[in-house]
Amino acid sequence: MYRKMTKAEIEGDYELETGNVIVERFKGLNPDEVPGVLVNNHGPFAWGKSAGDAVHNAVVMEEVAKMTFRSLYLNPKTTMDQALLDKHYLRKHEKMLITGRSSL
Repeated sequence: MYRKMTKAEIEGDYELETGNVIVERFKGLNPDEVPGVLVNNHGPFAWGKSAGDAVHNAVVMEEVAKMTFRSLYLNPKTTMDQALLDKHYLRKHEKMLITGRSSL
């Protein structure tokens, strides 16, 4: 979770401000490597190279959210080591980072 939308953002041009919050969150991130985002108190936003890819990414986010919820429900002190997070990320993205081409 990054931040909540302000009252002014919610009461103003809500759709535009939701987009602005997403853009703000992705500063310094590659949206091709992170194809979705959760906005506080909102559903997921997902994208991909096709509509099917976007739906797939939304389903993956939902499944990860379920696993996270269940893990935290069973043990609120659950954490994941950064080395393990890096390992999973690099297994998927390392070739793309080296060659600039996706292996997906």
